[in-house]
Amino acid sequence: MVEINRHGHQRHRSPRMQKWQLRVLGGIPQGGPLRLDQQNSFREFQNDVQHAATETYLITQLALTLLRYLGIGSRWISKFLLLCLYTLFLMPGFLQVLFKYYFSNYIHRSIVYGMEPRNRLDLYMPPNCDDDSPKPVVIFVTGGAWIIGYKGWAALLGQQLAEHHIIVTCLDYRNFPQGSVSDMVADISTGIGYVCQNITNLGGDPNRVFLAGHSAGAHLAACALVKQAQKEVFEDSAKLSWRSHELKAFFAISGGYNLPNLVDHFDQRGLYRSMFLRVMEGEESLPLFSPELLVLSPAFQEAVPHLPSISLFHGTADCSIHHEASVAFGNALQSVGAKVTTILYAGKTHTDLLLQDPMQGGVDDLLVDILAVIHEGDDEAKAEDFMVMKRRRRLVPEIFLQLAHRVSPF
Repeated sequence: MVEINRHGHQRHRSPRMQKWQLRVLGGIPQGGPLRLDQQNSFREFQNDVQHAATETYLITQLALTLLRYLGIGSRWISKFLLLCLYTLFLMPGFLQVLFKYYFSNYIHRSIVYGMEPRNRLDLYMPPNCDDDSPKPVVIFVTGGAWIIGYKGWAALLGQQLAEHHIIVTCLDYRNFPQGSVSDMVADISTGIGYVCQNITNLGGDPNRVFLAGHSAGAHLAACALVKQAQKEVFEDSAKLSWRSHELKAFFAISGGYNLPNLVDHFDQRGLYRSMFLRVMEGEESLPLFSPELLVLSPAFQEAVPHLPSISLFHGTADCSIHHEASVAFGNALQSVGAKVTTILYAGKTHTDLLLQDPMQGGVDDLLVDILAVIHEGDDEAKAEDFMVMKRRRRLVPEIFLQLAHRVSPF
Protein backbone atom coordinates (compact mmCIF):
# COMPACT_ATOMS: atom_id res chain seq x y z
CA MET A 1 0.00 0.00 0.00
CA VAL A 2 1.19 3.55 -0.82
CA GLU A 3 -0.08 6.32 1.45
CA ILE A 4 0.19 10.08 0.92
CA ASN A 5 0.90 11.67 4.29
CA ARG A 6 -0.16 15.15 5.39
CA HIS A 7 3.13 16.61 4.07
CA GLY A 8 2.49 15.29 0.54
CA HIS A 9 5.11 12.53 0.70
CA GLN A 10 4.53 8.93 -0.35
CA ARG A 11 4.91 6.25 2.29
CA HIS A 12 4.74 2.47 1.81
CA ARG A 13 3.16 0.33 4.52
CA SER A 14 3.00 -3.39 5.09
CA PRO A 15 -0.37 -5.06 5.82
CA ARG A 16 0.63 -5.31 9.51
CA MET A 17 1.33 -1.56 9.68
CA GLN A 18 -2.03 -0.85 8.03
CA LYS A 19 -3.70 -2.86 10.79
CA TRP A 20 -1.72 -1.03 13.48
CA GLN A 21 -2.89 2.32 12.15
CA LEU A 22 -6.53 1.18 12.03
CA ARG A 23 -6.74 0.48 15.75
CA VAL A 24 -9.14 2.72 17.64
CA LEU A 25 -7.19 3.73 20.72
CA GLY A 26 -9.38 6.50 22.05
CA GLY A 27 -12.95 6.29 23.31
CA ILE A 28 -12.57 2.66 24.30
CA PRO A 29 -15.06 1.50 26.96
CA GLN A 30 -13.33 1.36 30.32
CA GLY A 31 -11.22 -1.76 30.44
CA GLY A 32 -12.67 -2.97 27.13
CA PRO A 33 -10.74 -4.67 24.34
CA LEU A 34 -8.93 -2.82 21.55
CA ARG A 35 -10.93 -2.75 18.28
CA LEU A 36 -10.42 -1.80 14.62
CA ASP A 37 -11.51 1.54 13.20
CA GLN A 38 -10.06 4.58 11.37
CA GLN A 39 -7.51 6.56 13.39
CA ASN A 40 -7.84 10.35 13.03
CA SER A 41 -4.98 12.39 14.44
CA PHE A 42 -6.83 15.71 14.50
CA ARG A 43 -9.93 14.23 16.14
CA GLU A 44 -7.69 12.50 18.68
CA PHE A 45 -6.04 15.86 19.40
CA GLN A 46 -9.48 17.47 19.95
CA ASN A 47 -10.37 14.69 22.36
CA ASP A 48 -7.08 15.27 24.17
CA VAL A 49 -7.84 18.99 24.57
CA GLN A 50 -11.21 18.18 26.12
CA HIS A 51 -9.64 15.54 28.33
CA ALA A 52 -6.84 17.93 29.30
CA ALA A 53 -9.37 20.54 30.41
CA THR A 54 -11.13 18.00 32.61
CA GLU A 55 -7.87 16.77 34.08
CA THR A 56 -6.63 20.35 34.63
CA TYR A 57 -9.69 21.05 36.77
CA LEU A 58 -9.13 17.81 38.68
CA ILE A 59 -5.43 18.44 39.16
CA THR A 60 -6.14 21.98 40.37
CA GLN A 61 -8.44 20.59 43.05
CA LEU A 62 -5.83 18.01 44.00
CA ALA A 63 -3.11 20.66 44.13
CA LEU A 64 -5.11 22.80 46.53
CA THR A 65 -5.61 19.79 48.79
CA LEU A 66 -1.94 18.95 48.48
CA LEU A 67 -0.87 22.45 49.51
CA ARG A 68 -2.64 21.96 52.82
CA TYR A 69 -0.19 19.16 53.57
CA LEU A 70 2.92 20.78 52.15
CA GLY A 71 2.61 24.35 53.27
CA ILE A 72 4.72 27.06 51.66
CA GLY A 73 8.29 27.25 52.94
CA SER A 74 11.69 28.39 51.72
CA ARG A 75 12.68 24.83 50.82
CA TRP A 76 9.81 24.41 48.38
CA ILE A 77 10.18 27.93 46.98
CA SER A 78 13.86 27.33 46.22
CA LYS A 79 13.09 23.97 44.59
CA PHE A 80 10.38 25.58 42.49
CA LEU A 81 12.78 28.25 41.22
CA LEU A 82 15.38 25.61 40.40
CA LEU A 83 12.73 23.59 38.60
CA CYS A 84 11.84 26.64 36.48
CA LEU A 85 15.49 27.08 35.49
CA TYR A 86 15.90 23.37 34.82
CA THR A 87 12.83 23.38 32.56
CA LEU A 88 14.01 26.51 30.75
CA PHE A 89 17.40 25.00 29.90
CA LEU A 90 15.81 21.81 28.54
CA MET A 91 12.92 23.59 26.78
CA PRO A 92 14.31 23.10 23.23
CA GLY A 93 14.20 19.35 23.78
CA PHE A 94 10.84 19.36 25.57
CA LEU A 95 9.19 21.24 22.70
CA GLN A 96 10.41 18.73 20.11
CA VAL A 97 9.30 15.76 22.21
CA LEU A 98 5.88 17.34 22.89
CA PHE A 99 5.30 18.13 19.21
CA LYS A 100 5.89 14.51 18.29
CA TYR A 101 3.86 13.33 21.29
CA TYR A 102 0.77 15.22 20.09
CA PHE A 103 1.06 14.95 16.32
CA SER A 104 2.68 11.60 15.54
CA ASN A 105 0.38 9.03 13.96
CA TYR A 106 2.24 6.32 15.85
CA ILE A 107 1.52 7.64 19.34
CA HIS A 108 -1.94 7.04 20.80
CA ARG A 109 -2.77 8.85 24.01
CA SER A 110 -5.10 8.23 26.96
CA ILE A 111 -6.37 4.72 26.29
CA VAL A 112 -8.63 3.74 29.16
CA TYR A 113 -7.45 0.54 30.88
CA GLY A 114 -9.54 0.47 34.08
CA MET A 115 -12.48 1.88 36.01
CA GLU A 116 -10.64 4.25 38.35
CA PRO A 117 -9.69 7.91 37.73
CA ARG A 118 -6.51 8.31 35.67
CA ASN A 119 -6.59 4.68 34.57
CA ARG A 120 -5.19 5.62 31.15
CA LEU A 121 -2.13 4.72 29.14
CA ASP A 122 -0.19 6.04 26.16
CA LEU A 123 0.77 3.65 23.38
CA TYR A 124 3.89 4.11 21.22
CA MET A 125 3.95 2.02 18.05
CA PRO A 126 7.12 1.43 15.98
CA PRO A 127 7.17 3.94 13.09
CA ASN A 128 7.76 2.87 9.48
CA CYS A 129 8.12 -0.78 10.39
CA ASP A 130 7.62 -3.24 7.51
CA ASP A 131 8.40 -6.34 9.58
CA ASP A 132 5.28 -8.41 10.33
CA SER A 133 6.87 -10.39 13.17
CA PRO A 134 5.52 -9.84 16.73
CA LYS A 135 7.30 -7.03 18.54
CA PRO A 136 8.69 -6.80 22.09
CA VAL A 137 6.52 -4.83 24.50
CA VAL A 138 7.64 -2.51 27.32
CA ILE A 139 5.16 -1.47 30.03
CA PHE A 140 6.55 1.68 31.63
CA VAL A 141 5.55 3.29 34.96
CA THR A 142 6.62 6.91 35.38
CA GLY A 143 7.81 8.51 38.62
CA GLY A 144 6.85 11.75 40.33
CA ALA A 145 7.36 11.27 44.08
CA TRP A 146 3.95 9.52 44.27
CA ILE A 147 2.44 13.01 43.91
CA ILE A 148 3.10 14.50 40.46
CA GLY A 149 3.48 11.38 38.34
CA TYR A 150 2.06 11.50 34.81
CA LYS A 151 2.26 9.13 31.84
CA GLY A 152 3.55 11.92 29.58
CA TRP A 153 6.81 12.12 31.56
CA ALA A 154 7.97 9.02 29.63
CA ALA A 155 7.36 10.51 26.16
CA LEU A 156 11.06 10.72 25.29
CA LEU A 157 11.84 7.14 26.35
CA GLY A 158 8.70 5.85 24.63
CA GLN A 159 9.68 7.52 21.36
CA GLN A 160 13.23 6.21 21.63
CA LEU A 161 12.25 2.58 22.24
CA ALA A 162 9.65 2.67 19.46
CA GLU A 163 12.43 3.60 17.01
CA HIS A 164 13.95 0.20 17.83
CA HIS A 165 10.80 -1.71 16.77
CA ILE A 166 9.50 -1.99 20.35
CA ILE A 167 5.89 -1.35 21.37
CA VAL A 168 5.74 0.85 24.49
CA THR A 169 2.84 1.48 26.86
CA CYS A 170 3.15 4.17 29.56
CA LEU A 171 0.72 3.80 32.45
CA ASP A 172 -0.91 6.66 34.31
CA TYR A 173 -2.24 6.03 37.82
CA ARG A 174 -3.79 7.82 40.77
CA ASN A 175 -1.37 10.02 42.70
CA PHE A 176 -1.65 11.41 46.22
CA PRO A 177 -3.97 12.90 47.44
CA GLN A 178 -6.30 11.32 44.88
CA GLY A 179 -5.10 7.93 46.06
CA SER A 180 -2.61 6.37 48.46
CA VAL A 181 0.07 3.77 47.78
CA SER A 182 -2.28 0.76 47.73
CA ASP A 183 -4.44 2.53 45.11
CA MET A 184 -1.36 3.25 43.00
CA VAL A 185 -0.16 -0.36 43.12
CA ALA A 186 -3.67 -1.59 42.30
CA ASP A 187 -3.89 0.75 39.29
CA ILE A 188 -0.51 -0.39 37.97
CA SER A 189 -1.42 -4.05 38.37
CA THR A 190 -4.67 -3.41 36.49
CA GLY A 191 -2.75 -1.65 33.72
CA ILE A 192 -0.23 -4.49 33.39
CA GLY A 193 -3.07 -6.98 33.15
CA TYR A 194 -4.84 -4.92 30.50
CA VAL A 195 -1.72 -4.70 28.34
CA CYS A 196 -0.94 -8.41 28.69
CA GLN A 197 -4.48 -9.34 27.66
CA ASN A 198 -4.63 -7.00 24.65
CA ILE A 199 -1.13 -6.61 23.29
CA THR A 200 -1.30 -9.45 20.75
CA ASN A 201 -4.05 -7.46 18.97
CA LEU A 202 -1.42 -4.81 18.24
CA GLY A 203 1.31 -7.08 17.00
CA GLY A 204 3.02 -7.54 20.37
CA ASP A 205 4.83 -10.71 21.37
CA PRO A 206 3.30 -12.12 24.58
CA ASN A 207 6.57 -13.96 25.25
CA ARG A 208 8.56 -10.73 25.25
CA VAL A 209 6.75 -8.40 27.62
CA PHE A 210 8.99 -6.24 29.82
CA LEU A 211 8.04 -4.15 32.85
CA ALA A 212 9.94 -0.94 33.63
CA GLY A 213 9.69 1.99 36.02
CA HIS A 214 11.58 5.09 37.08
CA SER A 215 11.90 6.58 40.59
CA ALA A 216 8.53 6.25 42.37
CA GLY A 217 7.36 4.32 39.32
CA ALA A 218 10.17 1.80 39.84
CA HIS A 219 9.08 1.37 43.47
CA LEU A 220 5.40 0.94 42.56
CA ALA A 221 6.14 -1.45 39.69
CA ALA A 222 8.36 -3.50 42.01
CA CYS A 223 5.53 -3.62 44.56
CA ALA A 224 3.06 -4.79 41.91
CA LEU A 225 5.52 -7.42 40.65
CA VAL A 226 6.37 -8.83 44.09
CA LYS A 227 2.75 -8.88 45.27
CA GLN A 228 1.65 -10.58 42.05
CA ALA A 229 4.29 -13.28 42.53
CA GLN A 230 2.85 -13.91 46.00
CA LYS A 231 -0.67 -14.15 44.59
CA GLU A 232 0.48 -16.81 42.14
CA VAL A 233 1.54 -18.94 45.09
CA PHE A 234 -1.28 -18.34 47.55
CA GLU A 235 -4.26 -17.62 45.26
CA ASP A 236 -5.89 -19.27 42.26
CA SER A 237 -3.60 -18.19 39.40
CA ALA A 238 -6.37 -18.90 36.88
CA LYS A 239 -8.21 -15.85 38.21
CA LEU A 240 -5.25 -13.50 37.78
CA SER A 241 -5.19 -11.07 34.84
CA TRP A 242 -1.40 -11.43 34.53
CA ARG A 243 1.42 -13.51 35.99
CA SER A 244 4.78 -12.18 37.08
CA HIS A 245 6.74 -15.14 35.67
CA GLU A 246 5.30 -14.43 32.21
CA LEU A 247 7.18 -11.12 32.09
CA LYS A 248 10.52 -11.44 30.35
CA ALA A 249 12.32 -8.94 32.63
CA PHE A 250 11.85 -5.97 34.94
CA PHE A 251 13.88 -2.76 34.51
CA ALA A 252 13.97 -0.62 37.69
CA ILE A 253 15.56 2.82 37.21
CA SER A 254 16.60 5.05 40.13
CA GLY A 255 14.07 3.60 42.54
CA GLY A 256 13.79 3.20 46.31
CA TYR A 257 12.72 -0.17 47.70
CA ASN A 258 13.06 0.06 51.48
CA LEU A 259 10.65 2.75 52.67
CA PRO A 260 11.62 2.79 56.38
CA ASN A 261 15.17 3.67 55.30
CA LEU A 262 13.95 6.52 53.10
CA VAL A 263 11.61 8.43 55.43
CA ASP A 264 14.24 10.70 56.99
CA HIS A 265 16.01 11.26 53.66
CA PHE A 266 12.79 12.32 51.96
CA ASP A 267 11.94 14.59 54.89
CA GLN A 268 15.26 16.40 54.42
CA ARG A 269 14.59 16.67 50.68
CA GLY A 270 11.19 18.33 51.23
CA LEU A 271 8.85 15.35 51.08
CA TYR A 272 7.96 15.82 54.71
CA ARG A 273 7.57 12.87 57.02
CA SER A 274 3.93 13.60 57.90
CA MET A 275 2.88 13.76 54.26
CA PHE A 276 4.99 10.78 53.18
CA LEU A 277 3.32 8.66 55.85
CA ARG A 278 -0.07 9.78 54.56
CA VAL A 279 0.91 8.69 51.05
CA MET A 280 2.08 5.33 52.40
CA GLU A 281 -0.96 4.80 54.65
CA GLY A 282 0.89 5.15 57.95
CA GLU A 283 4.18 4.02 59.42
CA GLU A 284 2.90 0.50 60.03
CA SER A 285 2.35 0.07 56.26
CA LEU A 286 5.91 0.95 55.24
CA PRO A 287 7.19 -2.67 55.38
CA LEU A 288 4.14 -3.84 53.41
CA PHE A 289 5.14 -1.62 50.47
CA SER A 290 8.89 -2.14 50.66
CA PRO A 291 9.88 -4.68 47.97
CA GLU A 292 13.28 -5.22 49.57
CA LEU A 293 11.70 -6.26 52.87
CA LEU A 294 8.98 -8.30 51.18
CA VAL A 295 11.41 -10.51 49.24
CA LEU A 296 13.43 -11.16 52.43
CA SER A 297 10.39 -12.31 54.39
CA PRO A 298 10.05 -16.09 54.92
CA ALA A 299 6.56 -15.97 53.42
CA PHE A 300 7.98 -14.92 50.06
CA GLN A 301 10.40 -17.80 49.56
CA GLU A 302 7.95 -19.88 47.54
CA ALA A 303 7.27 -16.92 45.27
CA VAL A 304 10.91 -16.27 44.30
CA PRO A 305 10.83 -18.63 41.26
CA HIS A 306 7.91 -16.63 39.86
CA LEU A 307 9.99 -13.45 39.53
CA PRO A 308 11.41 -12.55 36.11
CA SER A 309 15.00 -11.45 35.71
CA ILE A 310 15.50 -8.01 37.24
CA SER A 311 17.86 -5.23 36.14
CA LEU A 312 18.47 -2.34 38.55
CA PHE A 313 19.87 0.90 37.12
CA HIS A 314 21.03 3.89 39.20
CA GLY A 315 23.29 6.95 38.94
CA THR A 316 25.92 7.41 41.64
CA ALA A 317 25.24 11.19 41.84
CA ASP A 318 21.51 10.71 42.46
CA CYS A 319 20.47 12.92 45.39
CA SER A 320 16.75 12.18 45.22
CA ILE A 321 17.26 8.48 45.99
CA HIS A 322 20.83 7.39 46.67
CA HIS A 323 22.19 4.56 44.55
CA GLU A 324 22.69 2.46 47.68
CA ALA A 325 18.93 1.79 47.53
CA SER A 326 19.35 -0.20 44.32
CA VAL A 327 22.48 -1.92 45.61
CA ALA A 328 20.65 -3.07 48.76
CA PHE A 329 17.63 -4.29 46.78
CA GLY A 330 19.92 -6.16 44.41
CA ASN A 331 21.69 -7.81 47.31
CA ALA A 332 18.36 -8.82 48.84
CA LEU A 333 17.15 -10.35 45.58
CA GLN A 334 20.42 -12.18 45.08
CA SER A 335 20.34 -13.58 48.63
CA VAL A 336 16.98 -15.29 47.99
CA GLY A 337 18.04 -16.72 44.65
CA ALA A 338 16.40 -14.27 42.24
CA LYS A 339 18.11 -13.42 38.95
CA VAL A 340 19.28 -9.80 39.28
CA THR A 341 21.81 -7.43 37.75
CA THR A 342 22.72 -4.05 39.26
CA ILE A 343 24.30 -1.41 37.02
CA LEU A 344 25.58 1.91 38.40
CA TYR A 345 26.35 4.95 36.24
CA ALA A 346 29.19 7.10 37.58
CA GLY A 347 28.29 10.76 38.06
CA LYS A 348 24.70 10.45 36.82
CA THR A 349 21.86 12.21 38.65
CA HIS A 350 18.21 11.26 39.12
CA THR A 351 17.18 12.74 35.76
CA ASP A 352 20.35 12.31 33.67
CA LEU A 353 19.48 8.76 32.65
CA LEU A 354 15.95 9.54 31.48
CA LEU A 355 16.25 13.11 30.15
CA GLN A 356 19.62 14.80 29.78
CA ASP A 357 21.52 11.82 28.34
CA PRO A 358 18.91 11.01 25.64
CA MET A 359 18.71 14.71 24.70
CA GLN A 360 22.43 14.66 23.87
CA GLY A 361 21.69 12.49 20.86
CA GLY A 362 23.74 9.52 19.74
CA VAL A 363 24.38 6.57 22.05
CA ASP A 364 23.37 6.71 25.72
CA ASP A 365 24.30 4.10 28.29
CA LEU A 366 20.90 3.34 29.81
CA LEU A 367 19.27 2.70 26.44
CA VAL A 368 22.17 0.46 25.43
CA ASP A 369 21.76 -1.65 28.58
CA ILE A 370 17.96 -1.92 28.22
CA LEU A 371 18.15 -2.89 24.55
CA ALA A 372 20.84 -5.48 25.34
CA VAL A 373 18.28 -7.32 27.49
CA ILE A 374 15.32 -6.87 25.14
CA HIS A 375 17.29 -8.04 22.10
CA GLU A 376 19.35 -10.66 23.90
CA GLY A 377 20.48 -13.35 21.50
CA ASP A 378 19.49 -11.32 18.42
CA ASP A 379 22.75 -10.07 16.92
CA GLU A 380 21.02 -8.54 13.90
CA ALA A 381 18.73 -6.44 16.12
CA LYS A 382 21.67 -5.36 18.28
CA ALA A 383 23.60 -4.19 15.22
CA GLU A 384 20.57 -2.24 14.03
CA ASP A 385 20.11 -0.76 17.52
CA PHE A 386 23.61 0.68 17.40
CA MET A 387 23.07 2.19 13.95
CA VAL A 388 19.76 3.78 15.00
CA MET A 389 21.36 5.31 18.10
CA LYS A 390 24.30 6.64 16.11
CA ARG A 391 21.86 8.50 13.85
CA ARG A 392 19.89 10.02 16.75
CA ARG A 393 20.27 13.79 16.64
CA ARG A 394 20.91 16.17 19.51
CA LEU A 395 17.82 17.86 20.98
CA VAL A 396 19.49 20.39 23.33
CA PRO A 397 22.83 22.25 23.03
CA GLU A 398 25.52 20.86 25.33
CA ILE A 399 25.86 24.07 27.34
CA PHE A 400 22.16 23.96 28.25
CA LEU A 401 22.45 20.30 29.27
CA GLN A 402 25.36 21.13 31.57
CA LEU A 403 23.44 24.02 33.12
CA ALA A 404 20.37 21.79 33.62
CA HIS A 405 22.60 19.22 35.32
CA ARG A 406 23.87 21.89 37.73
CA VAL A 407 20.50 23.39 38.71
CA SER A 408 18.44 20.17 38.74
CA PRO A 409 16.26 20.09 41.88
CA PHE A 410 16.13 16.30 41.61
